[in-house]
Amino acid sequence: MNREERYHFDVLVIGAGPAGIAAAVCAAECGVRVGIVDDNPSIGGQIWRGESNGPENTDASEWVQRMRRSGVAVLCGLRVVHQPEQGVLLAEDLSGFCELKYEKLVLATGARERFLPFHGWTLPNVMGAGGLQAMVKCGLPIRGKRVIVAGTGPLLLAVAAYLRKHGAEIPVICEQAPWSSLARFGLALLSWPEKIAQGIRLKRSLAGVPLAANSWPLAAHGQKTLESLTLSRAGRVEDIPCHYLACGFHLVPNIELPLLLGCAVGNGRVQVDEFQETTVSSVFCAGEPTGIGGVELALVEGQIAGRAAAGRATEARAWFGRRKKAQRFVQLLDRTFRLRPELRSLSLPGTAVCRCEDVPYLRLRQHTSWQSAKLHTRCGMGPCQGRICGPATQFLFKWGPGSVRPPVFPARVETLMGPTRQLEVQRSE
Repeated sequence: MNREERYHFDVLVIGAGPAGIAAAVCAAECGVRVGIVDDNPSIGGQIWRGESNGPENTDASEWVQRMRRSGVAVLCGLRVVHQPEQGVLLAEDLSGFCELKYEKLVLATGARERFLPFHGWTLPNVMGAGGLQAMVKCGLPIRGKRVIVAGTGPLLLAVAAYLRKHGAEIPVICEQAPWSSLARFGLALLSWPEKIAQGIRLKRSLAGVPLAANSWPLAAHGQKTLESLTLSRAGRVEDIPCHYLACGFHLVPNIELPLLLGCAVGNGRVQVDEFQETTVSSVFCAGEPTGIGGVELALVEGQIAGRAAAGRATEARAWFGRRKKAQRFVQLLDRTFRLRPELRSLSLPGTAVCRCEDVPYLRLRQHTSWQSAKLHTRCGMGPCQGRICGPATQFLFKWGPGSVRPPVFPARVETLMGPTRQLEVQRSE
């Protein structure tokens, strides 16, 4: 990219995961100019990272091939940081800034993992489940390493299967949900035979690996890196040696950009109508920001949003039935894997909750709101801008999220001044 570049699209998609790719493809196939932007060096998002060109994930390969044929302009390595005016976004990379103008916008910003602080959770090699999987996809050697997988939800099984396939030893998978919930979940899957087939494949790939329900990490131990983990395993305390902990307590929608644009949010989700349009005219949203729903729902929502943004409402409506079915499965997941209240007691007084500013649990529990804690302790004011500690404090203390101000991510001053410099040049001419 040159020092300064400017683009203008009929439909601009932010986020190149499954939802964003589906939206971009469907809009482009309707004959409009489409661009897709992602801050990663390649498309696919977290779930399709490194798999879009391989035989293992046919869905990823098929969608990527469709996107290449459709003529979508792909802009990778760009991070959107600000909206200086309606219909214009500013993005930057290492070499400069980029101005993105659009007529319609589709937000498919995905989600991140929720971390719940416990003693030792900041030790090296204590990682998010999806984060460790992503690092292995990018070349981290895992063969022969003992990896405990803990948290909640079907993602744990998928991550464990992937790590085991690449040579990791999985001594146990810890699921915080009780066996009674898992049993009801299994019976409910009779309405989704394709999910049963997926479950059977996962079970085969994890043969011999114990699944411990009613279980979660209590403390991580080690001198310079993780050496062992103390678990609460069905009411018993157990110490297990390990090299890595892959831990994930649900996903958190990335809604910072939608909030910056003025989109209404409720219960942590971007509010959309039947065509995936937000409360801001000409701005659509698809995938995890509208609620954590997995690849199937993300693809359906992306197709609806892309067609609607391209002015093909009738074609978009044809996908409403599939979306409704996928949403029913999401509701089942929410009921089954709801976080239990015991997890709020994992933090000790000295446990760091805000890693960036080193703010312990003891200091935070003296406050009654996110705003108060932020003002008095600097919690949430570090480089991650509350993306880690914010969701943690929402669960621990039931605090509401704070406001979002530009830039969405830390940005260079010259990027934020880009439109100002352009105006000065125009005036001098």
